[in-house]
Amino acid sequence: MSGLLEVSVDWLALREAEDARARSATLASALPGLLGAGPFTVHDLGSGTGSMMRWLAPRLPGPQTWVLHDWNASLTARASEGRPPRDRAGRPVGIRSRIGELDRLDASALRGASLVTASALLDVLTAAEAHAIVEACVAAAVPVLLSLSVTGDVALTPWDPRDIRFARAFNAHQRREVAGRRLLGRYGATLVGGLFRLAGWNVRKAITTWQLDAGDRLLLAEWFDGWTAAAVEQEPGLLRESRGYRELRWAQQARGELSATVYHLDLLAWPR
Repeated sequence: MSGLLEVSVDWLALREAEDARARSATLASALPGLLGAGPFTVHDLGSGTGSMMRWLAPRLPGPQTWVLHDWNASLTARASEGRPPRDRAGRPVGIRSRIGELDRLDASALRGASLVTASALLDVLTAAEAHAIVEACVAAAVPVLLSLSVTGDVALTPWDPRDIRFARAFNAHQRREVAGRRLLGRYGATLVGGLFRLAGWNVRKAITTWQLDAGDRLLLAEWFDGWTAAAVEQEPGLLRESRGYRELRWAQQARGELSATVYHLDLLAWPR
């Protein structure tokens, strides 16, 4: 999995504020009623630089200890820099790291957990990896909050007929096979939600969105360039068409006319 989770610190920092705005506060607000009495140990899968921890910790009671699971030690090291986030009562949370591949996650890795979280993870899993993670969470028998899984739905304004072709190619790219791994892409959250239901768990969903416009020029530009580049990589036949399409969209961005809504799905699952 490590190559698929290769993300830059700059990209994670650029998207953090929009991620925080987009995540479902409604689903998060249900967690205190599901957690029981503290202290709490939260396991964050694919934690990166700790943006989920910084967003969620202040919304939960404490005391809290966060266990950050990621294959990239340099990212988790960033999460431990500076002042730690504080719980709802203002107490600093404890932070530990576990470095390793998430495809090897099992029930023993989540022993002692009070809550399992992840953000922007499910779409880069394979079906086998998703099954393994759900099995580990079911064995742990604690609530699970999974946020910001891409659905593949995007709405750009002003509309252009080429949007549809590029969206289809991007979604196919999200389902590509890399090093023998077929990614779940837009189906990740749907599959995982279904697996929790098959296990007899309660599942709640929330549609969540990035709303990118002139106030988010840098993130909008980075997202659009990455979105079109992935589409062209998947369908090289789009290369010629992409030149005029990109030039039009870049000009609209420069004038502050372009906006994009990028749809995600958040899931909250807990045992009955």
